[in-house]
Amino acid sequence: MKCYNRKLGKTRLAIGLELVLGLGLAELGFAAEPDQTVQTAEAVPARAESVKRKTKAKQEKIEEMEAVEVEEPGRAKDLIGIAGSASQGEVSQKQFEHRPLSRNGELVEVIPGAVATQHSGSGKANQYFLRGFNLDHGTDFTTYVDGIPMNMTTHAHGQGYMDINSIIPELVKKVEYGKGPYYAEVGDFSAAGYAKMYTMDKLSQGILKFTAGQYDYYRTLVADSMKLGDGDLLYAGEFNLYNGVWQVPEDSKKFNGQLRYSLGGEDWGLALNAKAYSNSWTATNQIPQAAVDNGGIGLYGSMDPTDGGETNRYSVSSSFWNQGSDWKNDANLYVLYTDLNLYSNFSGFTRGPGGDQILQTERRVQTGGHFEHTRYNKWFGFDMDNSVGLQFRNDQIMGLGLYETEARQIVNTVSKSNVGVTTIGTYFKNTTHWHDKVRTIAGLRGDFINNDVEVLDTGSGSANVAAANSGSRGKAMISPKLSLVIGPWYNTEYFFNIGYGYHSNDARGTTLNYEPTSGALLSGSSARITPAAWSRGGEAGIRSNFIPGLNSTFALWWLESSQELVFVGDEGTTEVNGKSHRYGIEWTNYYKPTDWLTLDADYALTTARFAERPDGATDNFVPNSVGRVISTGITVEDPTGSTGLFGTLRFRHFGHVPLDESGTFWAGDTNIVNLGAGIKRKQYKLEIDVFNLLGSQSNDIAYAYDYNYPYNNPGTGILKHPVEPRMVRGTITINF
Repeated sequence: MKCYNRKLGKTRLAIGLELVLGLGLAELGFAAEPDQTVQTAEAVPARAESVKRKTKAKQEKIEEMEAVEVEEPGRAKDLIGIAGSASQGEVSQKQFEHRPLSRNGELVEVIPGAVATQHSGSGKANQYFLRGFNLDHGTDFTTYVDGIPMNMTTHAHGQGYMDINSIIPELVKKVEYGKGPYYAEVGDFSAAGYAKMYTMDKLSQGILKFTAGQYDYYRTLVADSMKLGDGDLLYAGEFNLYNGVWQVPEDSKKFNGQLRYSLGGEDWGLALNAKAYSNSWTATNQIPQAAVDNGGIGLYGSMDPTDGGETNRYSVSSSFWNQGSDWKNDANLYVLYTDLNLYSNFSGFTRGPGGDQILQTERRVQTGGHFEHTRYNKWFGFDMDNSVGLQFRNDQIMGLGLYETEARQIVNTVSKSNVGVTTIGTYFKNTTHWHDKVRTIAGLRGDFINNDVEVLDTGSGSANVAAANSGSRGKAMISPKLSLVIGPWYNTEYFFNIGYGYHSNDARGTTLNYEPTSGALLSGSSARITPAAWSRGGEAGIRSNFIPGLNSTFALWWLESSQELVFVGDEGTTEVNGKSHRYGIEWTNYYKPTDWLTLDADYALTTARFAERPDGATDNFVPNSVGRVISTGITVEDPTGSTGLFGTLRFRHFGHVPLDESGTFWAGDTNIVNLGAGIKRKQYKLEIDVFNLLGSQSNDIAYAYDYNYPYNNPGTGILKHPVEPRMVRGTITINF
């Protein structure tokens, strides 16, 4: 190949695909351990070493840095000369191997500045927060798992719904992430950023793992891999039971199953995946603060003991890559089925003595793929990598319904629809190395969205309303991106990034003309909303490895959203919010002064405001925007390496969270300390995790709105879901 990264012996674009560009299927095709003989996608750059280097000095530098990468992957990886922005990064299995995880959603929290909370049962997607966004369940933050987009468009519960409960954390090889709308390969739901999670191809040893803890927590995992023909077959099964601290037992029952087959040659690789996930639970949703204060309900009580849900997800996917001397192809295809029945009562008894419970339900078949071709060229004396890509996705959503229920029995229909959403995206990306100290990354992305909505029934019972709310809408968008990278000097690089992005809106809102329950004609911005809302942003940042063992980044960023349009699935209507501005700083640090000591400390400070004061408000706060996030931790391993002892202590803080536009209600600060300790030997591992070590009773999440609880006690104020109390879990892992 013609363009090589001096540090890792990889082509610049190959590294960019592994780290920066989403759907980097070289990782999906293969990712073998360094001592494996199987030829994998990650081994491709190593094979490229046979190509002549320009100078012997470059070759020596490459070999030196390859050795470092093997020893210290993830956050310890030297990304100078690789990353396109200061806010990109990578986290490997090594970084969360000893990290106490109380729930799958906390995998997102390995991304500096990100917060994952829960206001309902553990089977429901988490609430996510990043860069001043209340991402709800993923509206402006997109996640891919082995190339499959996890965010669900036009979802029964919320646009961009992102449930990652189907991931088995022990099998995640690494998480790549980026923040901001600067990356041509990432489209819908990515204004705030993206994460890409990759599964291991094989295990060096089989895993039999059992965890038991307080509040009836039990989890069993079995995973192993074997040679099958010329490739490797990885298989795993997970079963998890949990009741929780709640006065109404959660009775969660989760199952995950996974198969992955991978094989490859000198210049190609292939991977096939099959996954199955099922979960059922009883939920305890947010409760009024006033009712807790006056003793009307306990801190872990429920307004409706019949809330909860059930969901299933089944997927099959494949990925393929091949390469020549100056080109490379990546491709993946996937198909999945998912369903959800979700019962929720968020407000008590505002509808009357029967309560406010609703049912949100859907069945979905999603198909899609991604193809990319890259050329490594030298034009006018400058090294260039040019990539063109095509992405497509089709969601067929059947029985997409919202119903009023009592004790899980339907009493009224609000809306019922069949929806088809097709998205096609194409992009071009050019990376030019103008000088040893100057490179640019220019991208141009085009997206087309087509929505097809068939309303089957509405609360009004009118066939005319159903017909008027049906139809098709489409939208095309162009999103330019540009990054300038200068350096390094003294192992420090400087980044300047600008770009446009977008998130799609719920298809039902794009054809909505009449309020579905009353049949009233909608007017203005509430009717027939745009199929997508654009965002634009910029960032200036620094990445430095000047101090040996310390990887540090600093970013100053700004983001503007044209409109924060949200289809409120709980009501069947569209909530229209105006233009907003967000800006902030992020400072991340990962320090490994010795082989046995690791320190990390990340700080994010954000301001989020509407451009204009909303009607009826006295200020312009963006509700539920988290203004401050701090995450820090220390991991210590036995310096001698003889005992296998390890320990970790982590602190998480988030605060400065307004709950309404006027700033009348605030969520308060949340501070959580988790402790983990254990012993790891070749054939077994014993560990104890203590979550919420200091016994905090602060809010996991809070909202402010009207409610009625107990019946005939209306109020307006804070409704909250507390963090779970101190709990201890013990785990034994046997390797075979």
